[in-house]
Amino acid sequence: MSCLSLMLALSIHVGLEGDYNAIHPHARCQKDALISGVYYNSEEKISAYIGLEHNGFEIGLVTGYSYDEVVPMIRYKKDNVFIAPAIEKSGRKGLVVGLEF
Repeated sequence: MSCLSLMLALSIHVGLEGDYNAIHPHARCQKDALISGVYYNSEEKISAYIGLEHNGFEIGLVTGYSYDEVVPMIRYKKDNVFIAPAIEKSGRKGLVVGLEF
């Protein structure tokens, strides 16, 4: 049995100043609590991540953002809805809210 899931997320960026991509194709492998994958991020770059999933929370490390080479990742997902904190290079903080199918 394959661990591969192909998904599509649609997002909005709340409290941020930038003009961000809202369409995120996503490929993920999940084995028990271990998650890894790649997706087209809000800055229109490819991001790769690795982390753990537990009770709807995803915590790990992700690449592909202008803020830094590798940044911490945290996201909460309930059914198809997710929410994640976001930070811009300027230091401004906000949220990413979306649907993932």
